[in-house]
Amino acid sequence: MSEEVILFHPREQQLEIHRALQKARFGVVVCHRRMGKTVLAVNELIRSAITCDGERPRFGYLAPTYTQGKSTAFDYLRAYSADIDGSVVNQSELRVDFAFNQSQVRIYGADNPDSLRGLYFDGVVLDEHGLHQARTFTEVVLPTLVDRGGWALIMGTPNGKNQFYDMAERAKKEEAAGNPDWFFKEFRASDTGLLDREYLAQAKSLMTPDEYAQEFECSFEAAVKGAIYSKELEAARAEKRITVVPYDPALPVDTDWDLGIGDAMAIWFSQSTRGGEVRLIDYYEASGEGFPHYIQMLAAKKYVYGKHWAPHDIQVRELSSGRSRLEVAQSQGIRFEITPRLHQSVGGEVEEGIHALRMLFPRLWFDAERCKAGIEALAHYRRDYNERLSEFKATPVHDWSSHASDAARGLAVRHQIPQEAKKRRANAMPKDWAWT
Repeated sequence: MSEEVILFHPREQQLEIHRALQKARFGVVVCHRRMGKTVLAVNELIRSAITCDGERPRFGYLAPTYTQGKSTAFDYLRAYSADIDGSVVNQSELRVDFAFNQSQVRIYGADNPDSLRGLYFDGVVLDEHGLHQARTFTEVVLPTLVDRGGWALIMGTPNGKNQFYDMAERAKKEEAAGNPDWFFKEFRASDTGLLDREYLAQAKSLMTPDEYAQEFECSFEAAVKGAIYSKELEAARAEKRITVVPYDPALPVDTDWDLGIGDAMAIWFSQSTRGGEVRLIDYYEASGEGFPHYIQMLAAKKYVYGKHWAPHDIQVRELSSGRSRLEVAQSQGIRFEITPRLHQSVGGEVEEGIHALRMLFPRLWFDAERCKAGIEALAHYRRDYNERLSEFKATPVHDWSSHASDAARGLAVRHQIPQEAKKRRANAMPKDWAWT
């Protein structure tokens, strides 16, 4: 079947990406807003699907969330497939099948990357990769491509130095080294000429310099909009507290857990010194696993453990079994302490926990390698922006970064509680006891 059946006329920049992908397996594209990357991505997947001569070809578009994929990409997929003979739309599964060669293009969400395990792909587009979980490409998507020799196109607009930045840097290095499997492309609004100058001037007048540099000039240096811990992480980097932090066998290792929906777990491993340092030596995250998996993981790390801390909701009994996860964990060998709850103020418990973590940050040391995924989650944790009111919402965005951030917040709360308890006891004493 010829490519002319797809009623898509690519822009020069889109065609440049298409041609590069014909020669390489992996491509990273950094582009400004409104360049047309989603339209390109969908059409590249369709073209690849209808021309693939493999057995039952499979292609996927991976959006940051399933809902985003449904609202941004699926309409394009359905529209551009409409005039292809033998195309069948499956609305409920967000996919289009092409009967003549049994190929398929389907929309997925990176908010549940483990759902991709066990699948195979001949090609995948990871759109807005900076909003995906850090491990999505290397741990989940890449293995699905291996036996088929599949390709991956990683695209997006910068939003801080995260996994998308890392992939961009890797693509640059591989291309510079002459590796034919990789290519890198960057398209800034000031270079492409695709957007009207008057529109850009207006955007520039309404946006902060960081926002404009990120959205239209592809800057990874600009801070993530609404990032909650940006200043704290910037200070930690400047003070070289994100470095190599070795495990000290003389100190017990405490763990702080977040138990998310769908059995998602995030765990920080820390060692606290008498001098007040809190050394975050490791981080682990997984989903869809039972407690035996985590017991094996804890044992494999060969740390000498102190206490395991979990949020209060571990005590909630599940309707299906009548048992709490605290009881299930104890029956399988993990004894949890319950993270203390802060007194709720007007801002709420989450807000107080965020404040507690900010206060603890100057004492935190991070192992740059073992805690990489956790650090990226903290950097991404942000408040959503209300465009109508021109202000940030009070509640942080709940996405892949929430689990690591919630676990870190619990760690901060339990370090703060003893100090608050001392103050409360001191304030409760009669004045004539103050000398004791």
